[in-house]
Amino acid sequence: MEIKKVGVVGCGLMGAGIAQVCAQSGYQTVVSEINDELLNKGLALINSVLTKNVDKGKISQQDKETTLSHLKGTTNTQDFSDCDLMIEAVIENMDLKKRIFADLDKICPKHTILSTNTSCLSIIDMAMVTSRPDKVLGLHFFNPVPVFMLVEIVRTIATSDESLETGKSFSRSLGKEIVIAQDTPGFIVNRLLIPYVLNAIRMLEAGIATREDIDTSIHLGLNHPMGPLTLLDFVGLDTVFFVANAMYEEFKDPMYAPPPLLRKMVTAGWFGRKSGKGFYEYK
Repeated sequence: MEIKKVGVVGCGLMGAGIAQVCAQSGYQTVVSEINDELLNKGLALINSVLTKNVDKGKISQQDKETTLSHLKGTTNTQDFSDCDLMIEAVIENMDLKKRIFADLDKICPKHTILSTNTSCLSIIDMAMVTSRPDKVLGLHFFNPVPVFMLVEIVRTIATSDESLETGKSFSRSLGKEIVIAQDTPGFIVNRLLIPYVLNAIRMLEAGIATREDIDTSIHLGLNHPMGPLTLLDFVGLDTVFFVANAMYEEFKDPMYAPPPLLRKMVTAGWFGRKSGKGFYEYK
């Protein structure tokens, strides 16, 4: 199936990034938020990123203007009524996602593929509130979306071959590399990442090494771009806490259980870069 128009539900950090790359790739793109304030904030973020790319010489002013001409913001979900592909990018709340999928199922044409950007929740649960579970899949982007080249395409037990192939072709058209994962908590990346970063927290908790030495060991010893504690601050400790809890609930494996220090930091509002404090402080 040919994708001509894309809808994105949610214009936060992830939704804005997804909408931007879709518009930059030539798709007519509609992105929604629950109110004008949040919508304008998300659209301003897209404009800011594009402006910086012009200033750095990565794109031309004409490229920026063309991208923005492909983009429409809305607070009315009826504007999704002629979309060929929907990408849900709201917070990781299953009840909310189910409500969105049920609404989209009523609004969108029968051919429309409904996808979610969830990083850990069960996609088949979302699919089964629709009349088209064969047309539901995961398109998991990584933050920041315009920079990170990977999309995890997640196939449920009900996803059709045609829907999967459309998801693959679409993701590649955005200039992304793709991997195919099954509908299991954490998919590929987070299933490997979460135990790794949680063990770094446990090591810090146990006093085995300082935060700086843990990060330096991985950065220089394994040639990673950043150490695990710096990475946690970048991703968001609240996000990692949520994902780890969801995976632990599914698998009951202690390696996914959030360490006490992580829980305390999230309770204190120390989410990392976005809050100004995590394992490190940010101005």
